[in-house]
Amino acid sequence: MTSEHHVDPVCGMTPKPDTPHRHVHHGEPYLFCSAGCRSKFVENPDRYLAAGTDQGPDEKVPEGTVYTCPMHPEIEQIGPGSCPICGMALEPKVFDPNTPADDGELRDMTRRFWVAAALAVPVLVLAMGDMLPGRPMTAMFGDARAWLELVLATPVVLWAAWPFFVRAVQSVRNVSPNMWTLIGLGVSVAYGYSVLATVTPGVFPDSFREHGEVAVYFEAATVIVALILLGQVLELRARSQTSQAISKLLELSAKKARRIEADGTEVDIAMEDVAVGDRLRVRPGEKIPVDGVVLEGNSNVDESMVTGEPLPVSKAAGDEVIGSTVNGTGGLVIRAEKVGADTLLSRIVTMVAEAQRSRAPIQKLADQVSGIFVPAVVATAVVTFLVWALWGPEPPMAYALINAVAVLIIACPCALGLATPMSIMVATGKAAGLGVLFKDAEAIEVLGRVDTLVVDKTGTLTLGRPTLSAVEPIDVEEATLLSLAAALERGSEHPLAEAIVRGAEERGAARLEVEDFASVTGKGVRGTVEGRSVALGNRAMMAEVGTETSPVDGQSEALRTEGQTVMYIAVDGRLAGLLGVSDPIKDSTPAAIDALHGEGLRIVMLTGDSETTARAVAASLGIDEVIAGVLPDEKAAKVASLTAEGHTVAMAGDGINDAPALARAAVGIAMGTGTDVAMESAGVTLVKGDLMGIVRARKLSRMTMANIRQNLFFAFAYNTGGIPVAAGALYPFFGVLLSPMLAAAAMSMSSVSVIGNALRLRAREV
Repeated sequence: MTSEHHVDPVCGMTPKPDTPHRHVHHGEPYLFCSAGCRSKFVENPDRYLAAGTDQGPDEKVPEGTVYTCPMHPEIEQIGPGSCPICGMALEPKVFDPNTPADDGELRDMTRRFWVAAALAVPVLVLAMGDMLPGRPMTAMFGDARAWLELVLATPVVLWAAWPFFVRAVQSVRNVSPNMWTLIGLGVSVAYGYSVLATVTPGVFPDSFREHGEVAVYFEAATVIVALILLGQVLELRARSQTSQAISKLLELSAKKARRIEADGTEVDIAMEDVAVGDRLRVRPGEKIPVDGVVLEGNSNVDESMVTGEPLPVSKAAGDEVIGSTVNGTGGLVIRAEKVGADTLLSRIVTMVAEAQRSRAPIQKLADQVSGIFVPAVVATAVVTFLVWALWGPEPPMAYALINAVAVLIIACPCALGLATPMSIMVATGKAAGLGVLFKDAEAIEVLGRVDTLVVDKTGTLTLGRPTLSAVEPIDVEEATLLSLAAALERGSEHPLAEAIVRGAEERGAARLEVEDFASVTGKGVRGTVEGRSVALGNRAMMAEVGTETSPVDGQSEALRTEGQTVMYIAVDGRLAGLLGVSDPIKDSTPAAIDALHGEGLRIVMLTGDSETTARAVAASLGIDEVIAGVLPDEKAAKVASLTAEGHTVAMAGDGINDAPALARAAVGIAMGTGTDVAMESAGVTLVKGDLMGIVRARKLSRMTMANIRQNLFFAFAYNTGGIPVAAGALYPFFGVLLSPMLAAAAMSMSSVSVIGNALRLRAREV
């Protein structure tokens, strides 16, 4: 047995050596500060041993964790650190729900702020004391005043501001000037000059002296550090708040599941022990543990936490359920289909986290400006120093130094760096609560500019749960036709295939097996059933197998005018019949189409279905243009054609056959009820698969871009407006100068304005 672990692995506190709360795990003794921490550890020790303890900036993290910069996601490294471009603390790239939130930087900056503030106040009083009523500070302390300021200011500059200097040095070493370059330069100049003036005042010429003394500026250095630390604390708190959307989503997850064993007994198990195929019981009022399919029971399920829709959804045998949604008053037995990271909630968390790390194209403007801005500011500070040193009033060098420092501080572009990422982080979190998942920041920016929306029919405009409506055999029995068709379609992933299989089973058709099955994308399926060559699909499929469809043109057109999709079936090269499948339009689709038209969008329907069926659906919805009978590559080509005409095109679809077009569009929009491939190809996923989500997403996109432009204005207005004042442009006319302390306050207010404005998005109605 090894030595005891003296840090509580649950909370990170150090228990008393004689604590009664102990536990031995794998031969290792652990101490705990309370019975509660001990019980949590005993229940799941691997969670706390893997994640490490919450010990502040140096806390342990899972080995191999990849960290990235929130502002520059291209920066990645193993383990924590700071960004070589902007100096910001790196964050874990993948959000791990089992790892405690790391607020180490926030706690560290908060501690540094309070120490800096506590020491900066007396330094400020000492420096400005002669202006206060009562006995002047000079008379009270005499020559010792500067030394006292030095003693108080040194911990502030050399300890509290130490992270700033580290980042400033990194920015110079990496040839990436940023806000920390200016802060480090400004604070070090003010402090270093003041130290020399205190320790060796005799080396300064008369141009540095006022009333025979060399002025010191410890108060400027300390107050600047305190104000910048305050800005960092506010920024880190705001960044923490923008991640609350992820935390709230994770809080929705079920903690345990009740598994029904093979012998019928039931046992409560941890979520990580649930496997695909497990039968799980969900009692009234419980959270559904994982994504699955209802096997038994009827109930209403509240899915609002992932779909944004307030009304409960009725569930019965055969219906899909989403993990972490809340069961109503009925009991359900479900089969687990997706567990762990594959569940919808886990994928939502991952998408939101990745979107918050991404960068909008407009961020490139801020980056380009910052790349030019920082060197320009340093040059402006040098010019300011020279002008005041050569032509300023007595003492000229003191004026030159203080104004140059003011220019460096007020021009700090920290607000410029926050302007875009803060809004993106807030917007993605808000969108997730509305059932809209943005894959990246670019999708947010581009969606608001879309003028043409291309939509698939099945599963997008319609429910995607079609039913077999018509069976018209030719020279074969209906039962035989259905058995052959169902045998083929059991191997297909298309929604229409499921309808045919279900319809055949409901009509009592015999179950047959298929050999040599092949799916021809955009056409249909074929294979061998009981020695017969069978093909099922559209006219293109029939043409491929050499089967003539003209004898049934009248029958097929009649079905299409009713809005049915017609499929032909050929046996040994001869037409054996046709099937009609209808797919009801979603209840929300008409209102969504009207709303999108109201937004000025042109709506184009692309479908592999026939012209007649497609036009019947389009006419009922008022769709602007219909292109029917297209293959997947033709959908992508049409999107490319519209783009070449100068349109900004969004494509909405749900199937594998839509993936190429989704990837080709400026913004791909996938239905959350569709296939994984479609969602991976799209920039936006609508969790509920409802086109009204596009309306909400567009509104949020425009609000977010307006918010970003406001933030950029705040950043530029403070910086560009403050630099001339800090340089002394108003002094010849009004005798006005901007002290470095006021410059630091203005710089901090710039960041606070940006943060506050970005957080306003959370309260906006969408």
